[in-house]
Amino acid sequence: MSMDIEKILSPIAPNIQKFEALLERTLSTDSSFILQITEHLFSRTGKLLRPGLIFLSAGHTVNTGAVHAAVAVELIHVATLLHDDVIDQSSTRRGIETVNYRWNNLTAVLMGDYLFAKSFKLLIDSGSHKLLDSFAIATQRVSIGELNQVNLTGNLDVEESDYLRVVADKTASLFACSCEAGIVCNGGDEASIKALREFGENLGIAFQITDDLLDLIGEPSKTGKQLGSDIREGWVTLPMIYTLQNGGNSYKYQIHKLYKEGFTPDEFEQVVEFVRDTGGIDYANQKARKYSERAKAAVTDIKGLDFKENLIELAEFAITREK
Repeated sequence: MSMDIEKILSPIAPNIQKFEALLERTLSTDSSFILQITEHLFSRTGKLLRPGLIFLSAGHTVNTGAVHAAVAVELIHVATLLHDDVIDQSSTRRGIETVNYRWNNLTAVLMGDYLFAKSFKLLIDSGSHKLLDSFAIATQRVSIGELNQVNLTGNLDVEESDYLRVVADKTASLFACSCEAGIVCNGGDEASIKALREFGENLGIAFQITDDLLDLIGEPSKTGKQLGSDIREGWVTLPMIYTLQNGGNSYKYQIHKLYKEGFTPDEFEQVVEFVRDTGGIDYANQKARKYSERAKAAVTDIKGLDFKENLIELAEFAITREK
């Protein structure tokens, strides 16, 4: 079943327009160099999932706080991608040259810092201490996730629990923060805030496990990424963790060899076959499904949630998407 993200987010289209207007105002600057970089960075809008989560969680009544939060979360997300690309030495992202490739690492790192600063100024302008607190915790978690991933990269004995902790901190934290921000801006009660935060956390984990599966078995023409980038970087994801722990020594030896020595496209195909044969792909699929179902369960009983069905569809989209 294929779902369309545009369709799921269609009820919040007017708010996305407010988001885009504020984003443009926020990024306007006297510096032609910074403008050149931001125009390059924001020339192709992504799925806008995080701002979308804020607006879906806020419901029909959207105040300026929610719009500020939506721009802030997108800036934080883009800042983390800038830093990620430097760490991974990536030359393209979604088919466009990365800032570190087009300019240099220093420019990319400083630009990320600039966007972080901009996002926190927006949150202060929103006047909500609760929002600022929530975003500060989430941003801290993203950094912890990144650091733990760096520490575990190259380690082929990574435990599933370590992997899930990295995924929760690095990806799910901003999803959870977005859902929480939406309902906070709408004056939701503590129970609803907690439920939406739980929805976002589980959605984020399901989303990232699916991303890691697409890195092995996706369609490059759809994902816009070269397959096997996780292996190239030495990062062991869930399907591979399962195979390394359950596939027996012959598989282990082959995979160790490829992680250490790099691989040709044929050898990569071979590894994907290993992972498929030993049940790693199925296992990761089931795990993503489990987190998606948890996300749906978290919002089922919230009263008065305007876009509940859209959130539930988003939890399905997270695991059925092809890019």
